Amino acid sequence: MNQSVIPELPRFTVGNAAPGFPELRAGNLGVRLAISAAELDAVQALRYRVFYEEMGAKPDAATAASQRDADEFDAIADHLLVVDHDLGEGANNVVGTYRLIRQEAAEKFGRYYSESEYDISALKRFPGTKLELGRSCTATAYRSRAAMQLLWRGIATYVFHYGIDLMFGCASLSGTNPEALAEELTYLAAHHMAPESIRPRALHDRYVEMRRLDPAGIDPKQALMRLPPLVKGYLRLGGFVGDGAVIDSQFNTTDIAIVVQTDLVTDKYYRHYEREAR
Repeated sequence: MNQSVIPELPRFTVGNAAPGFPELRAGNLGVRLAISAAELDAVQALRYRVFYEEMGAKPDAATAASQRDADEFDAIADHLLVVDHDLGEGANNVVGTYRLIRQEAAEKFGRYYSESEYDISALKRFPGTKLELGRSCTATAYRSRAAMQLLWRGIATYVFHYGIDLMFGCASLSGTNPEALAEELTYLAAHHMAPESIRPRALHDRYVEMRRLDPAGIDPKQALMRLPPLVKGYLRLGGFVGDGAVIDSQFNTTDIAIVVQTDLVTDKYYRHYEREAR
């Protein structure tokens, strides 16, 4: 559940001024980490516009008054930004964001965001270094291949910098009617289920069956095409899904758990990201 309180600046403030984290550029667009309270505020304002005003999330009174999507996890996260330099310099040029929560920060805080929807015990037992991804969005005019590639480049740089072995988080399909998403959910469960050793499972009281149809009766290519671009991006990186979907009525979404082992990234992406990280 979102909280309306704007948290303090995240503890990890390693943006473009930090060694190993130069801003990556593609024309007028750049990607880097937030380094100021004003940029965090811009992130939360952007998330409010996308999630609440555009996608139909339901704000409580305090959230509506602040017009910010903010919760307690913002204060322990790094916030990846896409900025448009044609809009000038400063917080007003933030046009995309991704929230990154490292294992170190989550363990000190006491939990991951995903634990409100999923049992991630198997992931916690995974011996490598973990990173939780979430709260991804871009402004309407920037939902382009260029902006998405920049976000992935930024994540890749972050992953290599911190030696991340496994990434996970919740991804969303629009709407709260599983029957309307039956083909997509069935396709994901039938073709991309995570190995049991790293498989999250929806909490018992929130569990929604993903295998809603006979997999033999659906067209995998058509089901894949209907998935959100972000989910397709995870799958291209060799990503898996967890067991069970979760209805998030507040955000008007059906959520799935995503898991990506960085050593399973395809050779093409691995070589590309390694070059960018260097």
